Amino acid sequence: MTTSTSAGATDTRSDRQVDVRTPAGETSGSVTLPGELFDAPANVSLLHQVVVAQLAAARQGTHSTKTRAQVSGTGAKPYRQKGTGRARQGSLRSPQFTGGGISHGPQPRNYEQKTPKKMKAAALRGALSDRARDGRVHVVSAFVEGDAPSTKAALKVLDSISTAKRVLVVLDRDDVLNWVSLRNVQRVHLIEAGQLNTYDVLVSDEVVFTETALDEFVTGPARGGKGAASSAELPDLETHEIDGDVPSIAPATTTETTEEKA
Repeated sequence: MTTSTSAGATDTRSDRQVDVRTPAGETSGSVTLPGELFDAPANVSLLHQVVVAQLAAARQGTHSTKTRAQVSGTGAKPYRQKGTGRARQGSLRSPQFTGGGISHGPQPRNYEQKTPKKMKAAALRGALSDRARDGRVHVVSAFVEGDAPSTKAALKVLDSISTAKRVLVVLDRDDVLNWVSLRNVQRVHLIEAGQLNTYDVLVSDEVVFTETALDEFVTGPARGGKGAASSAELPDLETHEIDGDVPSIAPATTTETTEEKA
């Protein structure tokens, strides 16, 4: 992994050209990976801090144990203080007794660590740049041709690009067809362009963007914009139907909801 450059060093970031693969296995041109996003220095310490914070935020933090004050049981002294030959005891709820309280046990807590947005963005740029420098960032026009989802066809395209054990596939948020085609593949992790993060990039061997997802990422989350409109042919999101008897995951529109209530 290439580490960050020293202060005052010349910025040598440059755009990268990546071929665009089609479902037919051909190359339909190339796209540009902006140097500011895919050729940035990778700060290992920053990557570590951001990943640790992300994993910490994912912890539920609901672990809990009862102290001697919280467990149920009598508060009476189990036997007299002296004359029994046994160690003196004051309560059956003490930690040394079965069914007693837990001393210094885990309590519910929030593991979240505050991480500035600029740090998260810089870490993501560094992670993507590290993958791009090794030639592990790919772009496809689509995984499936037509309107019907097909895992077999999608896997054929994916295998022609990479046979890695962990592949991160980045789709745009409306790409239901490709999402349905790849959602059951064990070695593939699907993610929307707007949800792309440092951890998922680092734990994956290869990163594959669709053209629309790359456009959405570059013009949207990566630069603070709203994202570009997708020009690819997508399933009918108005009727919520996809060929092949596959239920749609698209949200209901306001118009449809209003008509149903009426």
